This record gives sequence, C-alpha cells and structure tokens, in this order.
Amino acid sequence: MARSELPIPPHFDPDAVGRIRRVDYSAIAREATRWRREHEIASAATDRLRCCLILVDVQNTFCIPEFELFVAGRSGLAAVEDNRRLCRFIYRNLDSITTICPTLDTHHPFQIFHPAFLVNDRGEHPSPHTTISEEAVRSGEWRANPEVCAALGFDADYVRRHLEHYARSLERVSRYDWIIWPYHALLGGIGHALVPAVEEAVFFHSLCRFSQPRFQVKGDNPLTEHYSVLGPEIDEDPEGVPIGKRDETLMRILTEFDRIIVAGQAKSHCVAWTVEDLLSDTLARERRVAERIYLLEDCTSPVVVPGVVDFTEQADDAFRRFAEAGVRVVRSTESVSDWPGFESRE
Repeated sequence: MARSELPIPPHFDPDAVGRIRRVDYSAIAREATRWRREHEIASAATDRLRCCLILVDVQNTFCIPEFELFVAGRSGLAAVEDNRRLCRFIYRNLDSITTICPTLDTHHPFQIFHPAFLVNDRGEHPSPHTTISEEAVRSGEWRANPEVCAALGFDADYVRRHLEHYARSLERVSRYDWIIWPYHALLGGIGHALVPAVEEAVFFHSLCRFSQPRFQVKGDNPLTEHYSVLGPEIDEDPEGVPIGKRDETLMRILTEFDRIIVAGQAKSHCVAWTVEDLLSDTLARERRVAERIYLLEDCTSPVVVPGVVDFTEQADDAFRRFAEAGVRVVRSTESVSDWPGFESRE
C-alpha cells in the first residue's frame, strides 16, 4: 500500500518554473512554518531512513530557455519539464528527504573548454561545440592563447604540452571528447544561480525539515572539465602532477546515507559522470552503494543541439549500464513506497 504523500503547497506555480524571479524568502519561511505544523513534519534529525537528494547543476544556465546551455532535449523544453516534476517530487516527499545536496557548476572566463583559451594562426577562437582533437593541437590548428596563459600565470610551453595530454587522456579514459562550450555558469552571474522554482523548493524543504542544504561547488579548475561533482575529467598534468582530485569527503558522506536520489542536468554529462564515479569508487563498492541509488529518470535530460550534437543515445546507454550495476531507475510521479527496496533497510 502506497504511503500518503504530502500535498503541493499553494506557493508553487508550475507555469513559473522556466522563468527568472526573486524568491520571497520571508513569505516562504512563514508558509514553511505553517506547513510543518499543519502536516506534522518531523525534523530531519529524527529520520530512521536517511535519504540524500542530489540535485546536479539545476542552474539557470542549463535550465532556463535562452540561457547559454539550456538542456532542451529532443522535446525542446526538457529541463523546464524536468524541473516541474522535480519541484512536485520535493514537495510531495518532504518527509522522506533528509538532506538536499545541490551541485553548482562554477566557471571563470578562462578555462580549457571556453573559446578564449584557444586561438588559431589568425587569432580566432574556436566556435562553441567545436571538438578539439589531439591532432588539432599537435598540428597547431588550435593552440593555447598566450594572453590567457599570461593572465593565469602559466608557462606557454607547459600549457601546450598539457593540451596534447588532455586530448589524449580523454580518449584513453573513454570520456567525452574535448568540446568547446559557450561561456556558461560564470561565478557571480545569474546563470550560475539555482533555478528560482527549485531554489524555492530547496529553501522550503530546509525550513520544514530543519535540514541545511549541502551545496557542492565544482568546475573552477582552468585546466580540466569537471562534469562529475566527485572529481575532474583529468586529474594530472603531463608530468603526472595532480591538478585536481576526487572529493573523498563528499564520497564518504554520501556512502553514509541509506538512500541516494539523483536528478538534474544534464543526463548525458554531469548526471551520468557523477553516477559513474559513485559506482566506480572503492569505498562505494565496499559499502554496496549501487543498490541504494535511485535515478529520477523523468527529472533529467540529455544535451541536444539540433544539427550539431545529440547525446540522447549515450545518456540512455549510461542509464542502462547503471541499471545493470544495481542502480534503480525510477520516476518522480511514482510513490517512493512503490520504489523497489526504498523503505526497507535491505
């Protein structure tokens, strides 16, 4: 028998999910206090079954139409549709979610995947969605921008060698090709912020459950992409010197939860690689984390740029691989009590 779910609070406006607006914290706080009393919602500290909801990069830059890397999917409005379902899921399951962990893709203008980092012989930068191969770097078709090297305090020859190493390493570890992305998720910009409707839901959950959200910042290293919240794409430079490392503290914290729910953007990139890193970690394997992970399949979508790139098949393949490893692929519209094993301590 399905558990009784909470109603959707009156402040939630599904038509506003795709718009930028100010969250009225005072009004939401008053409503959360009333909601907590009316529905007898207990503090998260009392949870018998501790559940973490990871919200991967639910930021304006990926989730609001007309922003830099809006995840449109094949429907054209995928991230907006995903977030309507995600907000409803959070509100209906406030009492089942112990902690919400939003990740924030966090960038600066000069990073290896932004146009200004590279130039050709004519001083031009690569266009967004250009794939950079090892051969293109070796031949000099694309090279490090010397002015960026100077701005970041890097030796130009070191960066040249790193670019070759980076392209070669991505191929060796079977990650995605090196792609130049539009400037996005710039720290301090509006694109970096959480989608207002999701921010509102996270804030409401926090006050209803007396649960501090655990924000995780990632992606500010200029020499590597950082799709997964748990670690960068490439973690060493050409000399084998670490340029980034896995977040062992976060991994340890996540493995201590009884259930881990994952949603966010994009299914093909940051969601997929976060789950991949969760499954491949030694501690996670020892603690059998795979069977505790639930992927909200209808709250995540792949990167699709019509006529340019479509990562739908890669995303679906990744989710099939995760399911074969023991991860539960579920839908937000289902009752969590109907999810396999969710309310037991198996």
